[in-house]
Amino acid sequence: MVRMFVDGNGEGRGADVSGVGVGARFAVNEMDQNQSSVLMDIRGGVAEIRFNAPARLNVIDPPMAAGFARAVERVTNTAGVRVIVISGMGRAFMAGGDLDYFNRAADKPAAARSVIEPMHGALKLLAAAPQIVVGSLKGAVAGGGMSIALGLDLVIAADNTVFSMAYARIAASPDCGGSWALPRLVGTRKALEIALLSDDIDAEEALRLGLVNRVVPLAELEAETAALAQRLACGAAFAQGQSKLLIRAAQERSYDAQLDAEAEAFAACAQQQDFSEALTAFFAKRSPHFQGS
Repeated sequence: MVRMFVDGNGEGRGADVSGVGVGARFAVNEMDQNQSSVLMDIRGGVAEIRFNAPARLNVIDPPMAAGFARAVERVTNTAGVRVIVISGMGRAFMAGGDLDYFNRAADKPAAARSVIEPMHGALKLLAAAPQIVVGSLKGAVAGGGMSIALGLDLVIAADNTVFSMAYARIAASPDCGGSWALPRLVGTRKALEIALLSDDIDAEEALRLGLVNRVVPLAELEAETAALAQRLACGAAFAQGQSKLLIRAAQERSYDAQLDAEAEAFAACAQQQDFSEALTAFFAKRSPHFQGS
C-alpha cells in the first residue's frame, strides 16, 4: 500500500508515489492526515482519493481543489493503478462548494475560478484516463459533489445518500460536469427538472433514475466498494480502458465513426497478452490470469 497526503498547495507530501510498486508502504502521522484536505491510498492496483474535511461535510475550497487535482494527476500517472475510487471522509461524500469562502470573497468570480479550474482539470484527467473510476457515496452529495459523482464511471451509494444539484438554491448554474452528465443519464427534460428545482433525491430514487449503479447498506459501503474495485483491478486493464473510452465517446460520434473506433480498439486489444491469455483460458476451461496488458 502507498499512502500519502496532499497539502493545500496541491503538493504531495509524506510519500512520493511516482514509480512505486504495489505493496510499498509509507507511514503518515495523524497530524498530517488531519491537516490535509485530500488523502490518497494505493493498494493492489486500486487507488483511493478521499476528500478530507469531514467537519465541513467535505465542501470544496481552493486547498481541496488543488489537492484533488494533484492527487488525480499522480494516480493517473502511477504504474500499476487500474482502478481509482473517489470517496469522502466522515458522514458525507461532499456537500458542494464552500459557501462561506464565496461569501467572504471580495472578488466572487475569481473565487469561483480558484475552485472550479483545478477541479475541472482533474475531472478531465479522470474522464480521459484508462483507469476505471468508482464513486463511493454516502450522506450529502450536493452541488459540486453531485456533479462530480455523476461524471464517474461507476457509482455505489449507501442507503443514506441524499443527492441535490443545489445550484438553484444559491442562484448559480452547474459546474464540475453536472450539466454534461445529467442529461446523458436521465434525459433532457428530467435533467432540467432536477437542476431547476434542486429537490432532494434519495438513494433508491437515484438508483431508479440511473444516477448510481447500486445501493448498499451504509455499514457495507466500504466492503462493497472494495470488492467491486478489486474485481475490476483483476480484469483485463487495457480492454477495460478501451471499453470506457469507446462508451464515453459514443454520443459524440456518428454510427459509422463509432464502428471504426470499435474496430481499432478491438485490434489493439487483440495485440495484448491478456487477449491471448483469455483465449487460452477459455479453451482450457479455467479462469484467466490477466497481467494488465
